[in-house]
Amino acid sequence: QVQVVESGGGLVQAGGSLRLSCSASGSIFNINVMGWYRQAPGKQRELVATISSSGTTNTNYADSVKGRFTISRDNTVSLQMNSLKPEDTAVYYCNAKGLHYCSGFGCSGLAAFNSWGQGTQVTVSS
Repeated sequence: QVQVVESGGGLVQAGGSLRLSCSASGSIFNINVMGWYRQAPGKQRELVATISSSGTTNTNYADSVKGRFTISRDNTVSLQMNSLKPEDTAVYYCNAKGLHYCSGFGCSGLAAFNSWGQGTQVTVSS
């Protein structure tokens, strides 16, 4: 099993900054992609930013956050959010995809995983 845990978030005024962090743990063989998604009340979950680590590191951002948010990765994945706007208010979720060591009934060797954190609230006041 793979667990994903987020930290950071909170309440900030418009124009301010916040930093989110995320780590994955468990029986991980490798992680191919980690990313941040968000879900505002009454809306579907949407991609914010992703970062890959297979070979060349590639990043991908939603148009709405380009130039304001930066995703980075070392031992954890961080999302630096600058120039925050009220429309950035949402629950932010970290996601990790890769391969993990699988054991148990019907599963051995390596298997793909797609794990989500519990979410962290970001609120931007106007």
